[in-house]
Amino acid sequence: MHTQTRHAVGVIGASGYSGVELTRILANHPNVELKLLASDRWVGETVEKRLQLDGALGRLRYSPLANADAFVGGLDVVLLATPAEASLELAPKLLARGVKVVDLSGAFRLTDAALYPAHYGFTHGHANLLGEAVYGQPERNRDAIRSAKLVANPGCFPTAATLALAPLLNAKLLANDRLIIDACSGVTGAGRKATEEYSFGEIDGDFRAYKVLRHQHTPEISQVLGGANVTFTAHLLPLKRGILATCHAQLAPGTDAGAVMNEYARAYAGEPFVRVLGSADEVGLKAVVGTNRCLIGASVSGDALVVTSAIDNLVKGAAGQAVQNLNLMLGLEETTGLLGLRAFNP
Repeated sequence: MHTQTRHAVGVIGASGYSGVELTRILANHPNVELKLLASDRWVGETVEKRLQLDGALGRLRYSPLANADAFVGGLDVVLLATPAEASLELAPKLLARGVKVVDLSGAFRLTDAALYPAHYGFTHGHANLLGEAVYGQPERNRDAIRSAKLVANPGCFPTAATLALAPLLNAKLLANDRLIIDACSGVTGAGRKATEEYSFGEIDGDFRAYKVLRHQHTPEISQVLGGANVTFTAHLLPLKRGILATCHAQLAPGTDAGAVMNEYARAYAGEPFVRVLGSADEVGLKAVVGTNRCLIGASVSGDALVVTSAIDNLVKGAAGQAVQNLNLMLGLEETTGLLGLRAFNP
């Protein structure tokens, strides 16, 4: 009887929302065996107690983050669901031990180290790795991801925004690169924070913008879009999960709705997780939450273009895209473990 190859994988930062999502997805992955889960919050506890998963994985206990790199022997890939500062420290150690890394933080997304103090609040101590890291958006970097040792998993807002706009910019269908992006995210996008501003009483029934003109994802979006002039505003939705991005641009002379939709059809033909709908009005969160899908719709009036896109911030915006990258790095079918995902509470 044929036995499927099982690759040994670890998740460091396994108790955050993205880490929990990774654990749940990988628990049902036919070609992966989770051998290490590290979390200071849940250290010593079992996966069964925390996530109600059974079998060998359920009996696995969470390890402390301190010296987690010392326990990666025999692992093929480690996924870092840690803050950027922690990833910056851990990734070089893991790479030195011969372990491939998918980093879900922003520690290696930007190619210019000089941008980190202003946007992430620290000086980048491993600028050499910025040139080696592959930006983990399969729709644009699939071949490079396959041979990568370090993959910088895209941010959730940049995933929604760049999938919506990149095809039109690349095809020169826009009059200029002045782009306005308003994106709304569920509160899980902010991580697990026991602070007043993210408490139920503050968020429920409210809706607001945050980090206006200073969001750390702005340079990432601009970078992926070829240095475009981006005005990005993030908003906090009183929902658990999901991102809806509304993108505004001006079409190049002679470009009509037909050209726009033809370009989307061409760009995303055969893409397993991107669906192009008939108009911007058709895009909503219910169809994507709990899945690895991205929905895109565009509407045109004269030279005015509005593109909407929707993703689950924890799946296509984080853990699901990380598993896409993991699959490519391991030589597996890209969709393995990601088809048929359904909504569940984080």
